[in-house]
This record gives sequence, C-alpha cells and structure tokens, in this order.
Amino acid sequence: MVLESVMIVVDNSESSRNGDYPPSRWSAQSDAANLIFHSKTQDNPESSCGLMSLAGNATSSSSSGPEILTTLTTNPGKILDGLHRTKIRGTAHFSTGVSIASLALKHRQNKSSRQRIVVFVCSPIAEGEAALVKLGKRMKKNGTSVDVVAFGDLTDENLGKLRAFNEAVKGGDGSHLEIVPPGPNLLSDSIVASPILAGEGGPQGGEGGMEGGAGAAGRAGAGNDFEFGVDPSLDPELALVLRMSMEEERERQAREQRTADEAEGKTKLESVAEEGGKAEGESSTAGGSEDAGAAQASVQIDGSGEAAGSAASTTGLETEVKRPEDKKEGDGDEMDTA
Repeated sequence: MVLESVMIVVDNSESSRNGDYPPSRWSAQSDAANLIFHSKTQDNPESSCGLMSLAGNATSSSSSGPEILTTLTTNPGKILDGLHRTKIRGTAHFSTGVSIASLALKHRQNKSSRQRIVVFVCSPIAEGEAALVKLGKRMKKNGTSVDVVAFGDLTDENLGKLRAFNEAVKGGDGSHLEIVPPGPNLLSDSIVASPILAGEGGPQGGEGGMEGGAGAAGRAGAGNDFEFGVDPSLDPELALVLRMSMEEERERQAREQRTADEAEGKTKLESVAEEGGKAEGESSTAGGSEDAGAAQASVQIDGSGEAAGSAASTTGLETEVKRPEDKKEGDGDEMDTA
C-alpha cells in the first residue's frame, strides 16, 4: 500500500459544540480522526499520522491559533491523548492551520512517504476565496495533498470557497472534498465511503453528499471495506457478535448441505445396487443362455432327427448320441448285406 505521512487537522472552534451530528460535531470528528489514523497505519505499518487543532483564541497569548497536538507517530495512544487534551475555543483559522500542517510534514522522518493533510471544517471560513486559491496552488507545488471534510456550516459561501481551494490543490496524488450533510449516520461512516479512505476507485464524494442522508448512507454501504460494515477498532463487541453469527450461519448451511448430499448419495447408491443386482441376474441368465446355446450348438442333428456329435446335458440326464461316422459305416454294411 501507499506509504504516507498524514496530518489530521480537527476543527475545535465554538461551532464544534453543535449537536446536529451525533453525538456532537466535536465527538463525531474525534471518532473520524481516530478512524483515519487506524486506516492509514493498517494500510501500511510504516505510515504515520499527526494531529493538530484548527482554532484558537485570538486574545490568548498562550494559544492564539492552530497548534500541533501530536507530531507524526504510529502510536494510537498519542492521537487519543491529543484529542483528549484539545479544548473547544475561539474561531477556526483555515489557512494558518494548513500551512502549519505542511511545515510539520516537511520534518517527517521518511522522506519517501507522500504528504497528505486531512482537514475537518465545521465553522465559517474567514479567509477570502483568492487567498484560499493561492494556498491551494502552493500546496500543489509542494506535492502535498489536502483532503477537506466539510460538515456543519454548509453555507453557499463556505462551500464556494472550499470548492475553489479544492480545484487549486488537486494534484497527481489526489485531493478530495467530502461534503457531509447532517443526518442520522455517523461522520466516520461517510468518510469510510469517501475517496479519502476508499481510494481513487472508491465512491465519489464531494457535491454528491448534498443529496441527503440517504445518499451518504448508500455511499457508506458501497465503499465500506470493513467486514459486516463495522470497524472492529471502533466497536469490537459488535464486530465479534456479527462474526460469530456469520460463522453459526455458515455451519448451519454446511450441515444442511451435508444432509442433502447424504440423502442424495443414499438414493443413488440404492439405485446403483438394484441396477447392479439386476445386471448380475441378467448376466447370469445371459451366461446360462449362452452355455445352453453352446451346448445346443455342439449337438448336431442328422437326417433322421437324431442328435449327432457330443454334448453335455444341462439337466444331468445321459443321452446316447451316435456319431455320424458310426452311422455311415452301418449304412454301408446294410447296403453290402443287401
């Protein structure tokens, strides 16, 4: 699989408190960030992921904007610790967050790995469209792919800016814009079905996500690479129950198939035995007929109706048979006497 270094940027602005995405915008993207980490590291054990926040308080000297929470790592515990330490505050700074994430990727240990940034956006974007287009071109020049997950604040203004940024940043490695509308489905399910995790051949996201929750559910079902549609790392108990249920169903079907095969095989064997006995009886009868025919064929009848030659009687009775030579000699003697 592809070796990547990925920076996951979460939107921890005040807008992330909203509960229109179950259980809340912040919890939904926290689960999705954990899912992205496990997916990338499972695809390639050498891939690494980092975590950073997108928002901050402009009046706070300690944290005036986006900050790196966890550097590139393969340890899932560090990602969970970074999410736990993140505080919801302030407003999002999209351009600053993407720029810092790009600088963090330049310090990756494996320089041969691809650079990718996954940004969650659930709040209004303050930057103008021209600034975002310029940022996108710079990321493309640096060879950095940027995937954007837009949810929450899906106004026409926000979506227009994100589409312009996505058009500018698209490169050979692919940069995707996934728009997830509110609905009963989890945010992580929509991301699993999107090209961000499903790859270039996966279901296309983007504006198709605006069709509604049903469309997102369809994409989730179509592009889900997990067995039974459940990520074992997120819900191991449910995955275990589904796997056990599937194994029991397979065993039941196997038992039914064996029973049907045995019944069918028994029927065939009985018919074969009957045909075999009949064939043997016919063979015996045919053999007896052939023996009788051979015996009859070995008996010659002379002109007077008497048997000539020698033949074995099949009934055990002794039959006197005159040889043709004897009869001819006798005939000759009678003629001489006359």
